[in-house]
Order: sequence, then structure tokens, then C-alpha cells
Amino acid sequence: MKIPREELISILFQFNPWWREAKIADLPGWKRGAFQELVQWIENPPAHRAVLLSGPRQVGKTTLLLQVIQQLLQNGVPAGNILYATFDHPICKLAGLDAVLEAWREMEPKSDGPEYLFLDEAQFIKDIGTWVKHQVDFFKTRRIVFTGSATPLIHVGQESGVGRWHTLRLTTLSFYEYLQIKKIKVPDVPAISSLHNLFRMGENELLKMTESARSLVGHFHEYLVRGGFPQTVLIESITQSQKLLREDIIDKILKRDMTALFGVRRILELEQLFIYLCMHDGGMQDTTTISKELGIAKPTVQNFIDLFESTYLIYRLPPFGYGKEVLRGKNKLYLGDPAIAPAVLMKSKTILEDSGALGKCVETATMCHLWSHCISRNARFSYWKNPKEKEVDLILEIAGTLIPLEVKYQSQPVQPGNLIGLIDFCKERPSTRHGYVITKNSQDLGRLEEKFMRIPAPLFCYWLGANEFSRTRDALLQSE
Repeated sequence: MKIPREELISILFQFNPWWREAKIADLPGWKRGAFQELVQWIENPPAHRAVLLSGPRQVGKTTLLLQVIQQLLQNGVPAGNILYATFDHPICKLAGLDAVLEAWREMEPKSDGPEYLFLDEAQFIKDIGTWVKHQVDFFKTRRIVFTGSATPLIHVGQESGVGRWHTLRLTTLSFYEYLQIKKIKVPDVPAISSLHNLFRMGENELLKMTESARSLVGHFHEYLVRGGFPQTVLIESITQSQKLLREDIIDKILKRDMTALFGVRRILELEQLFIYLCMHDGGMQDTTTISKELGIAKPTVQNFIDLFESTYLIYRLPPFGYGKEVLRGKNKLYLGDPAIAPAVLMKSKTILEDSGALGKCVETATMCHLWSHCISRNARFSYWKNPKEKEVDLILEIAGTLIPLEVKYQSQPVQPGNLIGLIDFCKERPSTRHGYVITKNSQDLGRLEEKFMRIPAPLFCYWLGANEFSRTRDALLQSE
């Protein structure tokens, strides 16, 4: 279908108000932690590459692009040298990228200096991987940022993409970012450069940190219910916030993206499986059991789980080990945000009264924070279970160091008897220097035996988010 040029130009003028000397409307004052890194890749790129900004729907990718464009304009970049287009819009999608670029240059002749192309929801652009490769190889004055809400965009043309684009992953809001966006003031929480340093601190230092952790608990519980999607965070009513999460984010992925991108037609079965995963967040991927309980064929179950991962609705955690150990084991599946299960199951704040469900939300929040913090550092994530069914929730392998973590979000004090799996893992691997226990009680900060450090969950997530927001180059969990 051929789109009339005047229709396309009209849409582009709406997307690019700076061509008419108009301001970008309704930009928030807050910025995601990824803002500075993206600006660096656009203004002073470490290498001549495009940038792929990937992440789930509604985590702020478009807002981030517009904030970067605003900075470019403030720094004197000619307005006509900046193009923004979203291919989620039917006109741009049907017209195609070449027609968009032609319409841009028809209306805005090029000025001196680099051209900046911001292509939103690029998974809808045909052969985007090949196009980006060609642009990077032959158009050295073009700086390209393209976004995607599905991982196939990363993998399409993988061989062509090597050395052609840098991937910047945008996850849902961290607990720290949540507090910033909500403008919630909490007592100063001491900053730390490494969790390893906690082992060197005395009781008085740890006590001061404990005092600051108390003020975070209530906000952390509300964060678990509201989640990390900026749109839902800013809605006053939790009921309305969860309704938006269900209808504007999850439903769009299940009912539109899955059909448009992957050709899924069995939407009812897709929804049934996703509800099942919400009811078993952090559970094992037992394809046979799921197939029997839902009456869905095993290959279909496996395919749908792959698609959920591709659209960032879930994280997949393999068993610890290498080779056949991993191939024979079952994966654990975590939702992409702690608030997804409460929203889908319509539990609202009542989930705070269900210790089991609340513990799963905290485990998911811990997983999401660790993933965001460590994924760009070539970290490897897994869980561990021995033949005696003793288990460790999460094993982080980073820079050759193994770091086990266990989530014990329970009212009663955590004692060594609660950590048999953690203790056994470290006994089998004496080179493992330290492990961490994520707890509920704000008084828990401190050592537990020689190798383990207890950290209250709100404080743990706060520190990880603050570290990411500052974009420091060292991982908080990396041992010396």
C-alpha cells in the first residue's frame, strides 16, 4: 500500500516539532540512569556504531530519545539534522523507512555536521539489521539510535550486527529510580562502592545503615505493587495503576505484538500460560507438567515461553553448571517486573498480607535488579540445586568470581539453619569467598557466620539502583 507523501510529511511534522521551532512538549524532569551513557554514544561515540536501545514496552525508551534530542538542540545541533520516527505508527510502518528518509530530506535540507536518526520500535522495519549495517559502513556522518521491544531485533542479522551497533538495555525502573521519579525523600542512605566492603565495617557503621534502611521499607512494599513502569508509577491510585499495567502494557504485548511480530494466533492459550506463570513466579519450567495442567501441547508451551522471554515479560534462569548439567536441568522462570503478578492476579496491596506471594515478589525484584546491574558486565546467572534438593536461589558469576545469593524474606530471624543450601554450595566450592542473604527485617544488616552478609531487601535494591543511576563502571557485587 502506497502512503500519500503529504500524509507522511504531516505525521513527521508532528513527531519533529523542532522543525517548526516548537518545543518538545510534556517531557518529564527526571531522567533514567541510562541517559548519560546514551548521550555519550551519540555526542562522543567510543566507536563508530549505531546504538540499539532495547527493553520492554513502556519503560521510557521514547522519552529517553526525546530527552536526548532536546539536549542536542540545546547544544546547537541544527533542527533539520535530527529525525525522530516511530514505526509503531501505522503510517510510518506502511510507508517504510526509505520513504520516511526521503520525506525528511524533502522538507528539511541537510546542514553541516552529523545527522541524527532516532528510529523508535524498529522491530517493525523490514530488514533493519541489514540497513543499519549498510549505514554504519558507508555513512560515517550519520549517528543512529534505534529501539526495540523484542529481542529478535537484537538477533536478526546477528553476524551483520557484530561491530555495527552497541546494545544498551533499558529495564523497568529500579527501586532507586522509583523513589526519584516519585520525588520521595528518604533519609540519606550511605553510599557504598562495593558490597564486599560491608565485611570490613564495624557494628557502629552497619547500625547507621540499618537506621536508614527502616525508612525504605514502606516505599519498597509499594514499589513491589506498583512496579517499575514509569506510567504506572505516576498514577496515584494503585488500582488504576495496576489496571493500566494489565491493559496498556501486558495486553498489548500478548494480543498485538505476539500477533504482529511472531504470527501467534492462539491468543487464549497464550494468555492461559502467562497467567499460569504469574501464579508460579520464580518456579521451574516443567514443560510436561504445564502441558498437562493447561491442556496445551508441549511444543506450544516451549514456543510461548521463548516468546515471553523475547518480549521481556520473563527472565529465564538456567541451572548452575556447564555442558550436559545445564542441558539436562530445568530453567527457573521469573517475571520481568515484580508488579506483573499482583496486577494480572488483581491482588493489589493484599499481596503484602500473603507472605509466600510477597516473598516471590521480592525474589523477582532481586533478580530484576541484579540483571539490570550486571548484564552489561558479561555476568552469568544461574541457580543451584544438589541431588539432596538443597538449593541456592541465584548464583552470579562475574569476572571469574562466584557469588551466591539467597532471598529469605521472612518475619523470623535468618539463622544458619535456614541456609543449608548456601552453606553446602560454599563447602563444595571453597574458592567462593562471600555470599549474600537478602532479608526482610531492617535490623538484619550484618555478618552471618564468616562468609555471609545479611542485607535487608530494600537496602540491597536501593544500592544496586543507585549504582546503576550513577553509571559507575564497577559492579557492586564484584569481590576483590
